[in-house]
Amino acid sequence: MSTKDILKNSFLESLAASDVRPQEIFMVLFITTVLALYIFCVYRVLTRKTFYNKSFNIALAALALITAGVILTIQSSIVVSLGMVGALSIVRFRTAVKDPMDLVFLFWSISIGIICGARLYVIAVIVSIFVTIMVFALDKMPVAKTPKILVVNANGMDAEDEILELVERLASYYKVKSRSLSADQLDMVVELRAKEEKKLIQGIHKLESVHAVSLLAHDGEVTF
Repeated sequence: MSTKDILKNSFLESLAASDVRPQEIFMVLFITTVLALYIFCVYRVLTRKTFYNKSFNIALAALALITAGVILTIQSSIVVSLGMVGALSIVRFRTAVKDPMDLVFLFWSISIGIICGARLYVIAVIVSIFVTIMVFALDKMPVAKTPKILVVNANGMDAEDEILELVERLASYYKVKSRSLSADQLDMVVELRAKEEKKLIQGIHKLESVHAVSLLAHDGEVTF
């Protein structure tokens, strides 16, 4: 047998499907399901204070199982794996991910599917434990207090000095975001971090030139 025949036979053998026993398939899918449900619970607990998307959470669990199935299929046959790569290359996902943490959970779910599909269960469990510890530890870390938005309606530009004098005395940080003057009416927006918010609102409202005052919270970036 020539070298060419040996290489040809070796290549054909590599293309042949390798048997994956049903017991191995059930084991992979079972462990993947357990870890997928674990990710489901972690996502639910982490998002309890924010907007929770149940459909996205179910998709996370299903994605881990689907990925594990894909990896098992790729391991069974090179021919099938090449066809699957070609099929998946035409898939386009256009759903926007609004929260950066959703990307973390998406990648976590896909990674668990890949690792379990490769039957490296210990690595999958250890990765899940460390990711959980890191996510919850960083979530509990204290951050700077989010500044409030002060909206004031007053008579003319002369009222601005009185308002800012009171703001400077009762706030540790402030920044004028906008001023709008129309028909002798001043509308001013100030970003601030107040020490005594109630006292600040009452003090500004008592000014004779002030018609209305509001203090609003927002979920924007924290100013240090």
